[in-house]
Amino acid sequence: MNRHEWITQAARLHSEDQAFALVTVLSAQAPTSGKAGDKAVVMADGQIHGWIGGGCAQPAVLKTVRSALLDGQPRKIRISPSEESAERDLGEVLEFGMACHSGGTLELFIDPVLPSATLAVVGDSPVARALVSLAPRVGLRVAVVAHAAQAGDFPDADAVLSSDDVAAVSAQLSSTPFVVVATQGRRDLQGLKAALALQPQGLWFVASAKKASVLRSSLVASGEDAGAVARIVAPAGEFIGAQTPEEIALSVLSSVVAARRGHPSEAADAVSAVAIAAKSSCCGG
Repeated sequence: MNRHEWITQAARLHSEDQAFALVTVLSAQAPTSGKAGDKAVVMADGQIHGWIGGGCAQPAVLKTVRSALLDGQPRKIRISPSEESAERDLGEVLEFGMACHSGGTLELFIDPVLPSATLAVVGDSPVARALVSLAPRVGLRVAVVAHAAQAGDFPDADAVLSSDDVAAVSAQLSSTPFVVVATQGRRDLQGLKAALALQPQGLWFVASAKKASVLRSSLVASGEDAGAVARIVAPAGEFIGAQTPEEIALSVLSSVVAARRGHPSEAADAVSAVAIAAKSSCCGG
């Protein structure tokens, strides 16, 4: 068993944009075979590359890795001898009982490494272009969706779709957790329909509250699911007094990052939200 196999495997999985957890032995009390500093790359399907001890600890490690890959949060666990395979949350550490006869105690740190999330930016507007430029700098892959878009106009995008047709967009973007519609007066309704077809976790629309309200009604009238339409966040972004396209893109991206990290920001009150759009000529109703 190569105890350092995790290094090459972590590099490979990262380059392939696959999820995994890096598991490190923090402390070990004999007679465990794992030693402090041992590491392994562990995948949700049970593959283990490296060394963190014998088979007795693996069920607890795999269970915790799968949970960490779902929410992206690291965890510290302790595996100790016990007649029962019980699990206890002690606050800073999860403790697992181990009925295995080998004995010994292990403490491990489980650090999930998730694939890059994709942000779809719908529209070809000043705010859309600013978002495409800024998003990769916070670790987001970017897909642009805009009628007649040219790939050369979006050098920072991973993909550029030149059609906002719902069927075409759905076929080419199968997994897109976050979508920002920044059409700004050009094919707004079509852009929103394409965004809804992706069924994203978060959907933001760069527009005034008044304009968003009118378009929500049009979407529902055209047959879109009322619940999904109601979840469109508009006006988009945090209230930071944004005026330029770049500042508005920053405010919108702040909301996307918060949602990605599982900490949705509080919505600005209606007056502040309207002010974001009204203060900039680029995204008013």
